[in-house]
Amino acid sequence: MPTADRLAVDRLAVDLLARTGHGRVATSMRALPFLTFARHIVVDGRVLLRMPGSWGHHRACVGGVVAYGTDNLSVAGPGESLWSAQIVGECTAYDPTPAEIARFGPAPRRVDGEPYEPVYLSIDPQFGTVHSIDDGLESHFEHIP
Repeated sequence: MPTADRLAVDRLAVDLLARTGHGRVATSMRALPFLTFARHIVVDGRVLLRMPGSWGHHRACVGGVVAYGTDNLSVAGPGESLWSAQIVGECTAYDPTPAEIARFGPAPRRVDGEPYEPVYLSIDPQFGTVHSIDDGLESHFEHIP
């Protein structure tokens, strides 16, 4: 695939992530795979995550490669194409600016009965995947240069 096409697919994956507010991060903890949800925003091509610190999942993510994805499966309207988008990249701890914290919106007061203490992470996308139903979007898996 020509470089210009790869860049278009990569941008599409990140753009689709920006259309939703929540997604799922996949990594492994003690050699076992797991998925957990997170709130996200897209800033300058990076995907910033906010998740509960009480879970400890951020410790498995930081310093490793994670997958992060979202979709419109539960919100697509009649006649609207269904899609899913995923990025893969290195995850690091992140200290958001006040403006970025505001973009995340209000945090929950409690999660799983515990007071909510947010942890912020950043994913630098290296790969993007986009899939859709009924040819609404093209499906690709390409390396992000």
